[in-house]
Amino acid sequence: MNLLLNVIWLILGGFIVVIAYLLGGLLLCLTIIGIPFGIQCFKLAGLAVAPFGREIREKEPPGGAVAVIMNIIWIILPGLELAVFHLLMAFVLAITIIGLPLAAQHLKMTRLALLPFGFEVRDMD
Repeated sequence: MNLLLNVIWLILGGFIVVIAYLLGGLLLCLTIIGIPFGIQCFKLAGLAVAPFGREIREKEPPGGAVAVIMNIIWIILPGLELAVFHLLMAFVLAITIIGLPLAAQHLKMTRLALLPFGFEVRDMD
């Protein structure tokens, strides 16, 4: 079932999200300062390729003060816009019954788009 939902996800806009995150990650990795942020974009792109059957968990051990500072910088630069984009997409997709599972995945990605440092994406057990 997850495979079918992931294919529908990619057809109904997930592919564009993946491309956007990959391009953003490549651009951020051009500078040394942007590399940690580029890695987070690649993490989001990996989640956007196949969001069904995956979950977001807090890293063990937690990132601490560095993760908090990086999350603040992330929110100021691209994070807030990305989170709003995922919320809008979730709202649009939630209008139809078939779009409800896709909207749930956008809501899951909103959390990671807003605060990516200190969290990891794992396959569900």
